[in-house]
Amino acid sequence: MKSFTGKGGALPLVSLNHISLVCRSVQDSLDFYENVLGFVPIKRPGSFSFDGAWLFSYGIGIHLLQGPEPEKMPTKTEINPMDNHISFQCTDMQEVEQKLEEMNIKLVKRTVEEMGIYVDQLFFHDPDGFMIEVCNCENLPVVPLAPTASCSLWPTNALQQQRSTFCSAKADTAPLSPQMLRVP
Repeated sequence: MKSFTGKGGALPLVSLNHISLVCRSVQDSLDFYENVLGFVPIKRPGSFSFDGAWLFSYGIGIHLLQGPEPEKMPTKTEINPMDNHISFQCTDMQEVEQKLEEMNIKLVKRTVEEMGIYVDQLFFHDPDGFMIEVCNCENLPVVPLAPTASCSLWPTNALQQQRSTFCSAKADTAPLSPQMLRVP
């Protein structure tokens, strides 16, 4: 097994910037990410030699890339929650489910229970079969497995008081509450 332990620890990352998705049709995917998930198209550098579109919302970007041979791209029909996916939290699971059903978007519902805490999940595909999850995952506290990992769970300058309190506590006695992870 390959070890990734390196000199100086993990990379000095700040946040997730974007995900890139190869599409059969940039226009179909643009329509989906705009009108289903609420992303906003943003300016894309004109120096690229291939078709694509950039979108932004919820603090992340989605870069759509036109597949060079869309007819040869694999097709996914089965919604499998154990497949690669991106997950979004929402304010109202019932409203999300209702709107997806109104748009005739096939979905799979799941509920995860951990120590009396329930997380509802909805899984569905974008036009190219990339999986999307919408959940109320904020219900589940984040509990680091090692005390040394706890201090890297917050974005820079977010919730400094809670961060310092938690970072000085033992990880097994101080789970992170949803409120501690919210950025003001």
